[in-house]
Amino acid sequence: MSNPKLTVPALSACAVLLASCATSQPDLADADIANIAGIEDSFGPPFTVSTVGPAAIDPRLLGPQTLPEGLTFDPADCGKLANERTLPPDVQGNMAATTAEGDGVRYIVMAVETSEPVPVNRPSDQCQKVTFTGPGIRGLVEVIEAPQIEDTETVGTHRVLQTTTQAGSRTGELYNYVANFGPFIVIVTANPLVVPDQPIARVDTGRARDLVTRAVELVQG
Repeated sequence: MSNPKLTVPALSACAVLLASCATSQPDLADADIANIAGIEDSFGPPFTVSTVGPAAIDPRLLGPQTLPEGLTFDPADCGKLANERTLPPDVQGNMAATTAEGDGVRYIVMAVETSEPVPVNRPSDQCQKVTFTGPGIRGLVEVIEAPQIEDTETVGTHRVLQTTTQAGSRTGELYNYVANFGPFIVIVTANPLVVPDQPIARVDTGRARDLVTRAVELVQG
């Protein structure tokens, strides 16, 4: 098992367009973000898996996806959602993460415990899918299916970013799932890896949703 430093791809593991459907609080007496290491059992060959933490929250890992100035958004009123934060910048706490790479895909499963519950932002109906364009860049952020978990607020988003330069076009893609329960947050991201001489792999979103459900169970203890 390798033990690389905790990293996040260029499309950062930020949660955007958060939504909510829960109405009560689970029993978190035995909750522990260190339990996220148990998610390693969800991956077999050919995946390379590593877990780091718990450690203090690194704001660089949970900051918003920064987009260039001067973009045009459609719908126009939904532009701020493309840069939505998972955590307010002043929140304190700890995090742990498991990274698995294989079959041309990287999965990152993070568990975060904050100093206080983090409010969930709810997009309006018109902001379920937001596209943006600008000089040499275009993309979209859209709400996608997320697992329904009792006493937990969940959301799934899909982000695509395409840039064009003199060297050609590059496209990045990120699936992001967030589950909030009390002062705990589980974040699962999945993105294709760029492998030389290999086609871009398709992300197994069903597996990503299953990882969310399993990670919540592990953290809750």
